[in-house]
Amino acid sequence: MNTQTLSFIRRGERISLSNVPPERTLLEVLREDLGCTGTKEGCGEGDCGACTVVLGEAQADGGHLSYRAINSCIRLAHSINGMALWTVEDIAPTLRTDVSSLPPEGAVPCLGRPGAAATTAQAPLLHPVQQAMVQCHASQCGFCTPGFVMSLFGIYQNHVCQGQPVTRELAQAELSGNLCRCTGYRPIFDAAQAMGSLPRVEIDEAELLQKLKLPKPIGSPQQTDSIQKLPYQAPTTLPDLLAARAAHPEAQLVAGCTDVGLWVTKQHKQFAHVLDVTRVAELRRVEQYPHHIAIGAAVTLSDAFAALVADRPQLQTFARRFAGLPVRNSGTLGGNVANGSPIGDSMPLLIALGANVVLMSTRGHREMPLENLYTGYRQNVMAKDEVLAWIKVPKPQPGENLKVYKISKRFDDDISAVCLAIRLHIHDGKVTTASIGAGGVAAVPARAIKTEASLAHQIYSKATIDAAMQVLRAEFHPLSDMRASAAYRTQVLGNLLQRYWLESQGVTQINLDNFTLKELA
Repeated sequence: MNTQTLSFIRRGERISLSNVPPERTLLEVLREDLGCTGTKEGCGEGDCGACTVVLGEAQADGGHLSYRAINSCIRLAHSINGMALWTVEDIAPTLRTDVSSLPPEGAVPCLGRPGAAATTAQAPLLHPVQQAMVQCHASQCGFCTPGFVMSLFGIYQNHVCQGQPVTRELAQAELSGNLCRCTGYRPIFDAAQAMGSLPRVEIDEAELLQKLKLPKPIGSPQQTDSIQKLPYQAPTTLPDLLAARAAHPEAQLVAGCTDVGLWVTKQHKQFAHVLDVTRVAELRRVEQYPHHIAIGAAVTLSDAFAALVADRPQLQTFARRFAGLPVRNSGTLGGNVANGSPIGDSMPLLIALGANVVLMSTRGHREMPLENLYTGYRQNVMAKDEVLAWIKVPKPQPGENLKVYKISKRFDDDISAVCLAIRLHIHDGKVTTASIGAGGVAAVPARAIKTEASLAHQIYSKATIDAAMQVLRAEFHPLSDMRASAAYRTQVLGNLLQRYWLESQGVTQINLDNFTLKELA
């Protein structure tokens, strides 16, 4: 089998590993090749967060780093080529398990370049994230602790080091991808809020950015014959990507690997050739136009939803519920759409918003409504030499009333049983247009065409909604599976349309957005 070298920055030094197969996961490299067993293997599918690590990459301006907590268990190792990596072993040079050896409360030694608040010159021991976990008694059995520490490290770099406070709400949102088997969440949230009060520890970004500049990631701009033959290619320009796709139509396309990673960990798939789209500069952008935004296929779910929420703030809760933050930090909107899972949550929303997709190849490009992309279960109209390049989402228009509902067994970080997005334009008490996308009720993400027709040009009233509920329940014939029965899904479809009506009439107690759980003292 052809293999190639993987290179990344860890602990300020470049790590190079040869003969890394294209399907090898980052977690396998850490635990088996580097002996870094602090990063744990829990679920092997990106659900529990025990394997969380943090990636650093130069931002587009070249002067700053972005920090993203991701799941290493489903991330292909070669996808981090040329990046910086932190594991739980890396954020403090020395880790001790003897509690008696820890410094007194508040006396946290410095690591790297200390901030102005640092007051001690002792040898480095614990990072503020780790010290806060100790002081707040936030670790129980300890198996999930490394993952929580790394998610907290991501919060620390993205918020504390930027002078921003860590609120309870922020901690809960950004730790949603980490599960504690001992149900110790409250002290972990306490630690999240406490770490900012400890002496500041900062990364020397200027020095790290210099180290990230060279060498260039393997498989990028210089498309030599040898690079074209590499089993894992990560082109950095759109023309190079299209050329590579034309030359290797059999290659497995990957973006954030949040689904392909499962094929590796659960189905033990191997790939002779992998083509990674996430380095393509043109596809990493969100472009603003007068009537729409264009989201590149390599834009992460975190950034894509941020762009959608900027236009439609009511999508904030749905964006957070889409998946835990480590999944959103790895996965891409383009990958979710191209994957075409009938229970993928982004497609019902995009269908309701009237989104189009742009497919590209060396032969040219074509554009179509997103729902026309699919021909069957995980099947689509893309030719073997085509890639999904852009998703074009119309901007909101006056009179738009949009709601999207996700029904799942677990509120956070779970796959939907049913997802329904409803967008009505109402003028003078009448529905002028209706657009509804549904997931989990057919072999493909689908538009509820008959239900839309039953609503359009009707008086917006309870009677209209009641009639449309019956149409919606009859329009799809869902299957029963481990997440829900067919009868349940059919009933829920109508119920969600009724919920849309009730919320539009001012009923609030049926919406968890308006429910606040107050902790007992």
